Amino acid sequence: MTPAQRLRQIANVLNLSTPLGLVVAAASGCAVSHGPRGLLIAAGYQWTLPHAGAFTLGNVILYRAPQGVAGTNTVLLGHEERHSTQYAYCLGLPFLALYGIAAGWSMLRSGNPASRNFFERQAGLVAGGYVDTHNRRQGSQADQRIEATS
Repeated sequence: MTPAQRLRQIANVLNLSTPLGLVVAAASGCAVSHGPRGLLIAAGYQWTLPHAGAFTLGNVILYRAPQGVAGTNTVLLGHEERHSTQYAYCLGLPFLALYGIAAGWSMLRSGNPASRNFFERQAGLVAGGYVDTHNRRQGSQADQRIEATS
């Protein structure tokens, strides 16, 4: 682990986001194993919310996928790792409120909780399995017709 990854790991324990992740993993019956770069992989998450295939609480990445499959998609793992870093710089649990505000803003602006969400954009929309509807709207046929007639 790099010094920055170790710092993130320690920060997310102290700010209580990783302990929360471990409680949620245990309560939901996940199998937890050590992942790369100080991350913990929790496999087999089956609660209804959130709807995502994977989500992060501190340094714990919870996957709906079973053990042996969870954490094998390196692109998705990188996306979730960036969320882990966001927990550290948002001082832990305040990240949940900030993320909720960003998701609400995104819903108002784009009709979905990710496309205009600062945290999802910073983590990489495509890496997280999201479609960037904001950029698609900018290049819509209506925009092209307006530009062509100008």
